[in-house]
Amino acid sequence: MMSRKMDCILVVDDDIELCGLVQEYLAAEGFTAKSVHDGEQGLLQAISGEYAMVVLDVMLPGINGFEVLRRIRSVSKIPVVLLTARGEDVDRIVGLEIGADDYLPKPFNPRELVARIRAVMRRTKPNQGAEAVPEVLLVGDVELDPATRTVLRAGAPVELTSVEFNLLEVLLREAGRVVTRERLVNAVLSRKFMAFDRSIDMHVSKVRRKLGDSEESGDHIKTIRGVGYMFARPGAKARK
Repeated sequence: MMSRKMDCILVVDDDIELCGLVQEYLAAEGFTAKSVHDGEQGLLQAISGEYAMVVLDVMLPGINGFEVLRRIRSVSKIPVVLLTARGEDVDRIVGLEIGADDYLPKPFNPRELVARIRAVMRRTKPNQGAEAVPEVLLVGDVELDPATRTVLRAGAPVELTSVEFNLLEVLLREAGRVVTRERLVNAVLSRKFMAFDRSIDMHVSKVRRKLGDSEESGDHIKTIRGVGYMFARPGAKARK
């Protein structure tokens, strides 16, 4: 049962023909997939625990994709790739703010969808190292445990999506040093950096808010204009 779940994708889209094509392509790539065609059923299936990932269209009958994503994020960290209308930057920004792990504009090449799915799965898969015990990163009042994928700030839990967790981990490991936007995109989003892609900035903004920072103060994460970001607490520690 577990092996089936690990490669089973839920596709939520009201375009039945598109869903059929996506299912066929995913099957050829070694995945199994199930499609539902409205928001209510998409939500119920997404939080059922039967799937490894959700591919979710924004435009759905019933409750739209944004509301489905909001409700998913209230109870689950399942990875979500959001399908948006090409050219609709607002949709992408809103989706990332709500908690999407990645987005793909329509119409899309099925090969790119598979590549995005594989990239998100690599980012969200638990560390499989058999013997090494991942270190717990301690930087100031922030503690991150890669083994359990948990974060504490001043002893209180911080709920992060998989992308936000990976982003924070990269910054913590480089605490006191500048991490370029290009490196963050490559490491966290597993794709090539594009000059006008603001996805990583939206993820940084969400992590800041969850750590209690304002955009102006940046107590934890500093913006280095024209370059990238830096976790401002020096003296990172690691314990076994």
